[in-house]
Amino acid sequence: MTRDEREMLAKVPAVTLGFWIVKILATTFGETMGDTVSMSWLGETSATAGQSGVNGYVVGTAIFGAIFALFTFQQVRASRFHPALYWATIIASTTVGTTLADFATRSLGIGYPGGSALLFALVLMSLFVWHRSIGTISAASVHRRDAELFYWLTITFSQTLGTALGDWVADGPLGYLGAAEIFGGALIALAVAYRFTKANRVALFWSAFILTRPLGAVVGDFLDKPVASGGLELSRLAASIVLALAIVVLVIVLPQRPETVRAQEHLE
Repeated sequence: MTRDEREMLAKVPAVTLGFWIVKILATTFGETMGDTVSMSWLGETSATAGQSGVNGYVVGTAIFGAIFALFTFQQVRASRFHPALYWATIIASTTVGTTLADFATRSLGIGYPGGSALLFALVLMSLFVWHRSIGTISAASVHRRDAELFYWLTITFSQTLGTALGDWVADGPLGYLGAAEIFGGALIALAVAYRFTKANRVALFWSAFILTRPLGAVVGDFLDKPVASGGLELSRLAASIVLALAIVVLVIVLPQRPETVRAQEHLE
């Protein structure tokens, strides 16, 4: 492979059905693992100490934020696409997104509507600045250092937004399963638009990428929340371990090839 050919390969995986399956599992894992730390351990410790659980969200965000920063640093330093490193970074972004969203919506007192609106604005701002800076927001542009930094910043905001949005919808009369049907139906609608229309592929990608997060959030809540609240009350840690094993197996088994610039040039 020549140097020019290597430069035409993005440091993110090609968008396939397998990509979306692993992404949804990763977002579900992010919800259960984030809750395992911030609610099961740190949150309960704070509550026992007579506090509101704020420390659980703050410390959980600090822990997962540090892990995410470490993986992002390694991802940006890498010269080419590494499946294990990429998905580890995605998983880290989902866990910090869970604790950060819980902190924003519950501890800052702005609630789900305020948190969702704030985070949606941050996603749009990140995409806007990214597009103004390099002329595209396609994931295929992530063979450039500046594009990669925008990519992970946008992902961080989108993962956090998805958690807040999922919790907001699930907290209403629809419950966890009803919310899962809403977000799952929206993803199916995007898939239909991709298959049968000429809608902008990059816009469809980011819409789907954002919507997989609230779907994973409500599925994760359904697995570990109390039966009285509409959940299955499974062990958060056990659910996280099972999800992690499933992700590892799929990343190994499913084809993992980098996205190419030429494959996406016509989408902008």
